Amino acid sequence: MDTWWQTETGGIMITPLPGATPTKPGTATLPFFGILPEVVDDAGKAVPKNTGGKLVIRKPWPGMLRGVWGDPKRFKDVYWSEVKGSYFTGDGCRQDEDGYFWIVGRIDDVLNVAGHRIGTAEVESALVSNHKVAEAAVVGRPDELKGQALVAFVTLKADVKSSPELREELRQHVGKEIGPVAKPDDIRFAEALPKTRSGKIMRRLLKQIAAGAEIKGDTTTLEDFNVLAKLSQAEE
Repeated sequence: MDTWWQTETGGIMITPLPGATPTKPGTATLPFFGILPEVVDDAGKAVPKNTGGKLVIRKPWPGMLRGVWGDPKRFKDVYWSEVKGSYFTGDGCRQDEDGYFWIVGRIDDVLNVAGHRIGTAEVESALVSNHKVAEAAVVGRPDELKGQALVAFVTLKADVKSSPELREELRQHVGKEIGPVAKPDDIRFAEALPKTRSGKIMRRLLKQIAAGAEIKGDTTTLEDFNVLAKLSQAEE
């Protein structure tokens, strides 16, 4: 089962009903009772099926957030200004011919690589579809020629060893799945990825490592500081 929700939504919003909803790998399937999501364009108009767009919620629901403590302006700006009259999730999405919702990642995680818009979630999915890969996180780093370059942090399955040949194999695999422009410029093998205690990958830290920058910002939610130390010390 795959579900879609946010802390701000107060509960699961898009989900299969066990034993009742046919599932497809990679999709959270259909909205839960009373939830009205829609995929829209930049103007807030619904897009055709199998067309990428922004995921919004059109009507209120019982568990929705009611504000941001001490900052009502931020509440309005972040969640309600993007698409008038609708809750903006910040996620990119498409709806297939069966009405199933496919979340493709955060809108702000779409990179401009040599004039092409590439979602990091798409590249991560392509990497993980290789049977040798256990987990992957993709971030961007500044690049003089392309604007942004793709850097992939990859954790391999227990019986697989890293090698330059495997690095190239994974690059070619992504190129086959998505297209040549989506091939990661750099693939770094890691024993583990930096995560919060709830299991979310801290991509903010990976971006800083990829750019060779000093680690800044709050790291108090990091589950294992040794993971970050090993990644920072690893040879590129």
